Amino acid sequence: MNEQMNMDTVPKKLIIMILIFGTFLTAFNQTVMSVATPEVMKDLDVSAATAQWLTTAYMLVNGVLVPITAFLMKRFTTKQLFISAMFLFLVGSLIAALSNDFTFLLVGRMVQASGAGIMIPLLYSVVMILYHPSERGTVMGMVSLAVLSAPAIGPTISGYVIDILSWRSLFGILVPVSLIVIILGYYFLENVSKTQKDKIDVTSMLLSTIAFSCILYGFSSAGEEGWTSAIVMISFIVGIIALTTFIIRQLKSQKPFLDLKVFKYGTFTLTNIINIGITIIMYADMILLPIYLQNVLGYSAMESGIFMLPGAVLMAAMSPIAGKLYDLFGAKWITIIGVIITIVSTIPFIDLSQETNYYYLLIASTGRRIGMALLLTPIQTAGLNVIPKELSAHASAVWNTVRQIAGAIGTSLLITIMTMGSKNYITEHATETKGQEQLMLLANIQGINIAYFAIIIVAVVSLVLSFWINERKENIR
Repeated sequence: MNEQMNMDTVPKKLIIMILIFGTFLTAFNQTVMSVATPEVMKDLDVSAATAQWLTTAYMLVNGVLVPITAFLMKRFTTKQLFISAMFLFLVGSLIAALSNDFTFLLVGRMVQASGAGIMIPLLYSVVMILYHPSERGTVMGMVSLAVLSAPAIGPTISGYVIDILSWRSLFGILVPVSLIVIILGYYFLENVSKTQKDKIDVTSMLLSTIAFSCILYGFSSAGEEGWTSAIVMISFIVGIIALTTFIIRQLKSQKPFLDLKVFKYGTFTLTNIINIGITIIMYADMILLPIYLQNVLGYSAMESGIFMLPGAVLMAAMSPIAGKLYDLFGAKWITIIGVIITIVSTIPFIDLSQETNYYYLLIASTGRRIGMALLLTPIQTAGLNVIPKELSAHASAVWNTVRQIAGAIGTSLLITIMTMGSKNYITEHATETKGQEQLMLLANIQGINIAYFAIIIVAVVSLVLSFWINERKENIR
């Protein structure tokens, strides 16, 4: 029997708040490993290229599972889906908290991600169903408060917990909080749309999993193996073939696993492309900056987290404001201004050294967060607003698939660029009369500078594309 929410029984604001609470936890968990990475590297004796898989694998599993959300939202009620996702997240947190080697920790992160991957597209889809387009900008601003501020404050809280307790405690704390969220969902959530007993397209699910996994593995391995190595080339070829087959299958299917018809809406397609660039830029601070602050400048995990706090607070404060600005002015010029601020405030990061001023970096890092907070909500709302309600679940799944995969590939790519830049520096300066420790330190700095330069190139491309945003009110559904 189809189930649908009784709006008189459960206010839609309460439903959104519970979903935001759960999403906040899962989004927060996405970046807790950023300042913890150096500690994990020492404790478990792994390299940066290996340790980054704690973030990359988390995002990959998110990205692989997000497309399934469109099917799951049709098959199960909102309550069933929410509680199942949070339960998986709780189990993953428990595994990670009890881990005593890298493999066990990685498994815990991936189980966490299997639940977390459902949360964000579920939240966005519910917003699109419950709210009229004229209200969505403001509501999406509140949603962004969770989706963007949670990963932004993750490093700060993570640093404090690590200095006082240990990196394992980061996951232990999530267990009781997740349990509270599950209880709230059990008592107060209802379904917001009709359920259907559709069968899952297993072939499409396998194709998407193989495609994204192989492409990501190729990017992640390039730093250590080289771009032309057999394993990297094979990964890319298999991934591209699987992705192409997946796309063709979706376009031909009567009931696609992921309905790609959403890309026929120009604004949705364009904002998705911009979303790729902005996601890569956003994860730069979360991955590169802690490595620089701790490994080069010698800050503790807590000091590194505190450094990132002002930007996180401002980003949180700006998200609802950006939503209101979108309702008033649309996305185009807000996005352009946001990208320009991001580019200008990223420039200082291409010339880092051992003597770079703390406050100079702090202002630049905070500026980046303000720029990103300005543009993220408008481009997302503009993209989703042109999609008809019957495609909203698929549009939300596509948007978040793109975001998660872009974040995972971007993280791997930045680490690869940093690693290759460091290796080239060592090769070029190996004969100089520097101590080994000093040579490694300077090589690390050089690699980070090159990675930030790559980020600026991505930002400039995003800026150019932003001028093509053309929202036509008659297309908004």
